[in-house]
Amino acid sequence: MIFRRKGWLRKEFDEKFLHQLDQSKVDWQQQKMLLEKSFDPSPEVVCETKLAEAKYFFLLKEAKERNISITR
Repeated sequence: MIFRRKGWLRKEFDEKFLHQLDQSKVDWQQQKMLLEKSFDPSPEVVCETKLAEAKYFFLLKEAKERNISITR
């Protein structure tokens, strides 16, 4: 009984993790487009873009470490 619940919880958290990964990818792409379209980007925009990129790649590395695959 305990082992079944563990698999169910892992699946639920993997789904939440994938949702967070997708959201961070969208956020990073939006920040990158904003940076590319701006004529004279402020240091805050550059910093936010680098932060969004770092978050996305961290989550991507974590997904690889957890052996999570995206099935679409």
